[in-house]
Amino acid sequence: MQITLTRENEYLPDLAKLMKKTKLTEMESLFEFEFLDNNVRKYFTYNPGQFVQVSIFGVGEAPFSVSSTPTRPGNLELGIRQTGNVTDAIHNLNVGDVVGIRGPYGNGFSMDKLCGKNLLFIAGGIGMVPLRSVINYIMDKRDDYGKVTIFYGACLPDERVFVDELENVWPNAPDVEMHQTVDECHETWQGNVGVVTCLFDVCKVASENTVAIICGPPVMYKFVVQDLMKLGFKGDDILLSLERKMQCGVGKCAHCQIGHKLTCIDGPVFTFSEVQRLQEAI
Repeated sequence: MQITLTRENEYLPDLAKLMKKTKLTEMESLFEFEFLDNNVRKYFTYNPGQFVQVSIFGVGEAPFSVSSTPTRPGNLELGIRQTGNVTDAIHNLNVGDVVGIRGPYGNGFSMDKLCGKNLLFIAGGIGMVPLRSVINYIMDKRDDYGKVTIFYGACLPDERVFVDELENVWPNAPDVEMHQTVDECHETWQGNVGVVTCLFDVCKVASENTVAIICGPPVMYKFVVQDLMKLGFKGDDILLSLERKMQCGVGKCAHCQIGHKLTCIDGPVFTFSEVQRLQEAI
């Protein structure tokens, strides 16, 4: 589905009100925004994997992946880590405060092309933020997709995001297999210990009719892709959600350039075939 921006001026944000703020970890929270303009609220749509630009007036603007799913009408959800001036200001917002949101931008995941495929999700840390949108989309259209396997890794147990969905929702959905791991052991942690690639030893994955979807810290991609290639995955069947220093969101500033690709236009979702020869990509 091709997304068309609703405004003639693609730099102009729409006003949105913070409706709810939910703490996920010490550093991350989930923010739910509602557009003030009824027309924007009615017609704003997006694909899983796309991102928006959030403006805090008087502070600045930053890009964030959408964590909600278009299959569930309601507020726009953004999972945001507190790491700098703009994110500090967002975390200090109170319910009812107003921000600017423009977008959606980027190509996202082609959900139609994934229909009928088995899907392997591999997420590290807050890489689960954009993948949550894809996973919940599939949960809402479960009959359209094959088996779902989810690998999720975090540094510590209390640094995992969306814990309720990880432990109580997705594992109980039809034909879904969920595996988690942490880098460091915790007294109360009874699960796997090790980096996310250790889950390939826990769960045997078949490459036939399967698409792998990856999002996480940059160091993770190289080793995950290597393991997938050993299992027989082809480059076109490995989808990567890449983040770079996106600024304008519309391909004008080139801050997010990777070789001849612009993350905000050509991505943030790429096949491995598209970026494997671009040294800066992984």
